[in-house]
Amino acid sequence: MKKLLKYLKPYIKECIIAPAFKMLEAIFELIVPLIITGIIDRGITGEDRSVVFRAGGMLLVMYIVGLTCALIAQYFAAKAAVGFARNVRASLYSKILSFSHASIDSQGTSSLITRMTGDIATVQGGVNMSLRLLLRSPFIVFGAMIMAFTINVRAALIFAVVIPVLFFVVFFITLKTIPRYKKIQGSLDSLTGHIRENLSGVRVVRAFSAGTTEKEIYDQNNEEYYALSLVTSRLAAVLNPATLLVVNFAMLLLIYNGADLVNGGVLTNGQVYALVNYMSQILVELVKLSNLLISLNKASACASRIADTLDVENELKDEGELDVTNLKNERAVIEFKDVSFAYPKAQDSFIKNVSFKVDKGEHVGIIGGTGSGKSTVLSLVMRFYDVTEGEVSLNGRDIREVSMESLRRFVSVVPQRAQLFSGSLRDNLLFAKADATEEEMNRAVDLACARDVVEKKGEGLDFEIREGGANLSGGQKQRLSIARALVKDATVIALDDSSSALDYATDAKLRKNLRTLTDKTVLIVSQRIISVKDCDKIIVMDDGKIAGIGTHAELLESCEVYREIFESQNTGDEEERVS
Repeated sequence: MKKLLKYLKPYIKECIIAPAFKMLEAIFELIVPLIITGIIDRGITGEDRSVVFRAGGMLLVMYIVGLTCALIAQYFAAKAAVGFARNVRASLYSKILSFSHASIDSQGTSSLITRMTGDIATVQGGVNMSLRLLLRSPFIVFGAMIMAFTINVRAALIFAVVIPVLFFVVFFITLKTIPRYKKIQGSLDSLTGHIRENLSGVRVVRAFSAGTTEKEIYDQNNEEYYALSLVTSRLAAVLNPATLLVVNFAMLLLIYNGADLVNGGVLTNGQVYALVNYMSQILVELVKLSNLLISLNKASACASRIADTLDVENELKDEGELDVTNLKNERAVIEFKDVSFAYPKAQDSFIKNVSFKVDKGEHVGIIGGTGSGKSTVLSLVMRFYDVTEGEVSLNGRDIREVSMESLRRFVSVVPQRAQLFSGSLRDNLLFAKADATEEEMNRAVDLACARDVVEKKGEGLDFEIREGGANLSGGQKQRLSIARALVKDATVIALDDSSSALDYATDAKLRKNLRTLTDKTVLIVSQRIISVKDCDKIIVMDDGKIAGIGTHAELLESCEVYREIFESQNTGDEEERVS
């Protein structure tokens, strides 16, 4: 929790005002029993109505002032807690956006979502309660004991014995529950992750009739979460009954002892009432304090998880200062110089000693079998990962010398899995270029062969896309994703197997349209010969290495791997298209 306190700095004023007004309210509460003592002893027992009216009026004024103090305290506490949560959420979101793919993989998407939502909400609640109760409750507990001593030392000794016992009970149970809340949140991560996977892959689950199996896995995760929560809740639930038991026992002793002192003329009835009232106040505040400690335990566990994410050392350092779009280079736009790369925690390099050049305006295809390293090459061009050995250069400079912001403007990528966001098509296109004109967006749609998709929906660029493009087919999503990449107007356009769902005619038309972009360098990653055969240069990947580089005709003659891919695809109706 300490690591997150810096996000409260903008709300120092609120963090002072809220507890201050709560303490003022607490002072009024401690004075109330003394006023009622006067009403009982002088007003009722002494039959002096004027005392009753004066004291009653004073109580009414104190009630109004106390309520005002409570409302002010609640307002400023809520303002500080909400602002704190906003700052933490913004910082955490910014941190996650800066993560490399490796960091995201290690943290887990579901865990990050839980930390962004549930964990921050829990910490926000803990901050709110702390500002209102962390000082107020102990103040009233010890204040009530001191006020009891001002009334009668013998009776107040009961307070002196009871309060340490109560604190021991509260802190003993609290210390037992602290480590369990972190385990609960970890179990919730697993449960959330399973639900997320099932919802995103619901069609696959149904297609393979795996609903029963997935439900069993869910039940197992849910049962684990339930068991952890139940044990912790049972332990926490002991807190209130334990404090009630101790306080009620103390109350009996106080009444019994108070009766003797009244009979002996040492105490008045009003003073006994005040002692009982102070004991009741202690009971109420200790219940509040125990609930606060439970909330703080949960908030502490959640804060620790958030701090762990904020402390993650990102492997990718955005320390480059060069703007790649301003670099002048006559020839190679992209160059791999003896590049090797290994995924985090992997023992062997996934791609090894890869070297090639992509010249300005070239259309370059990258082809190979599954797991050959095609998409990894694009990930290195986008600097989603850093190379293990060698160098990737853009416009003649090491990619690590280039700022991430300019790199993202320089390269526009369409990933393997077409990802569209909920909202209008216009919103999705503007996502790539916020100031894109209507003409630019329509031109991108036409180049991506997506005009028919727009016309079928009947609302032009304003038709609504559901979450994840659920109301679109695979081919439609791919074409609209390509349109979004084209709106960006980047120097390099990278298509990572992004036409796999297109028919051959649409694929051919798309490649023909891309040829009209003479000022663009195009990288096409594909498993299909038909998608890359017309490229100026084709790079053949095999087991993380380059098996050959050349044109379609050259590779058929010189590269066995390429020839095998060609022959495996050159069958039936595809023969005329590929040859």
